[in-house]
Amino acid sequence: MSTGSHAGRPKSWVAVTIIFVGFIVGGVGLVMGPDWIVFGAGVAVTVIGGIVALAVDIMTDVVVDEPRQ
Repeated sequence: MSTGSHAGRPKSWVAVTIIFVGFIVGGVGLVMGPDWIVFGAGVAVTVIGGIVALAVDIMTDVVVDEPRQ
């Protein structure tokens, strides 16, 4: 029976952290002028995070609870 936890595995949180860092770097690149090299680096980090997320099968962390009556 499901406990309703949505915490996720540590590997999944690493992927989310990489994606988050990519968004931060890309956002900083946009407000710095825009500096397209920094923005591109942020996009690259975000894509790498997406690949890591697929590699650790992040979508299996979803908890499906029993239907409520």
